[in-house]
Amino acid sequence: MTDTSNTTSRGRVRAEQGAKRVRAVLGGQVVVDTIHPWLVWEIPHYPAYYLPREDVRARLEPSGRTEHSPSRGDATYYDVHAGEAVARDGAWAYLDSPMEELRDLVRFEWQALDEWLEEDELVYVHPRSPYSRVDILSSSRRVQVLVDGVELADSTHPHILFETGLPPRYYLPLSDVRTELLQPSDKVSQCPYKGTASYWSVQTSDRRYDDFVWMYRSPLQESAKIAGLVCFYNEKVDLIIDGVPQERPRTPFS
Repeated sequence: MTDTSNTTSRGRVRAEQGAKRVRAVLGGQVVVDTIHPWLVWEIPHYPAYYLPREDVRARLEPSGRTEHSPSRGDATYYDVHAGEAVARDGAWAYLDSPMEELRDLVRFEWQALDEWLEEDELVYVHPRSPYSRVDILSSSRRVQVLVDGVELADSTHPHILFETGLPPRYYLPLSDVRTELLQPSDKVSQCPYKGTASYWSVQTSDRRYDDFVWMYRSPLQESAKIAGLVCFYNEKVDLIIDGVPQERPRTPFS
């Protein structure tokens, strides 16, 4: 649950008090441990954690780097020291921010640290937004997937994943996909709601389409229904649902 009574905004940046315990680890040592995180939407799609300086356990040494934000003010960067491990420019703070709530908070670069936990569970890529929801529903709709007129899949057993802010995703049994047109890719992605995905490219007789297809082989428990199912980017293929061609949505993945 999020305490929305303590919320502030400036321009497109919005901040609100969170309620989860948040920890981060570097080099086997806890860098920060707090029950008073702030969620800050620096971009519209998902929040970042800003954490109280008093709950930081690592040593922060000014690196000499600064950056200016029109909404948040001037950022002072720090090297994060945790035992023998050092994350260069791994944290920053807006000490005189026009957003008063940020002045005593520290923002850590997510990828600079080794692990992040919300309560006692690992979380990947970025904090989970309290306003995002993932629903996965089994369906009997007929889903056909084509690219440049070549049929890639035809299924009447999809699982449809509805995620806040994104178009529905149609996850299909591998047996309903023309696997002879798929070639394994080196690409891997992570999602804080679904887990780690591996990818395929599509190879037709005329062209190769890189990283059009993905699968979560061992998704997080909350998304277990899509384990071992295949999904195509709506933005990049032609979808026909129950005989009706679908428009390609415009998203950050287009």
